[in-house]
Amino acid sequence: MSEKAKGKMQEAAGAMTGDEDKKAEGQARQRKASAREEREQQKRTKAEQDRADRAERSRDKEERKNKGGLLGNL
Repeated sequence: MSEKAKGKMQEAAGAMTGDEDKKAEGQARQRKASAREEREQQKRTKAEQDRADRAERSRDKEERKNKGGLLGNL
């Protein structure tokens, strides 16, 4: 079970029993899980951007190589 789901259950249990501390703890747990998910998504996005940058540099290098220098293929 995800931390976010556990937090929702804890919040609901606190709301049903009138335990504000438990309710607040459940909300905090949900926020923590959301922050962790966001960090993980940022890491995946950065990795994909790095991969795209490397591919672009490789493509540009290959294009320069195929042009044969400043004079081209004369």
